Amino acid sequence: MKKIVSISLFAGMLASSLMADGATAYKKCIACHGANGEKVALGKSKIMKDMTKSEIEAALIGYQKGTYGGAMKNLMGVQVKSLSGDDIKAIATLIGK
Repeated sequence: MKKIVSISLFAGMLASSLMADGATAYKKCIACHGANGEKVALGKSKIMKDMTKSEIEAALIGYQKGTYGGAMKNLMGVQVKSLSGDDIKAIATLIGK
């Protein structure tokens, strides 16, 4: 029984440490979008904090696929290329409403 409890606790801790951290994933976004997604990046973007979580996820996935965005499509595609699905969800949860 002790082994099962120990293994369960270890598995839970491991899963928590592997989950994406929105604040860490968002760090590279802060310069343009602001600490809380409050800025119009380079005078062209939507204000992220005004977007819903699903809108942010859709936008980031669209940038990765090259199917979303206007003038900033190419720049953002490069910025989000390395984000995992968990990173995208974590950013959306951190910033979105």
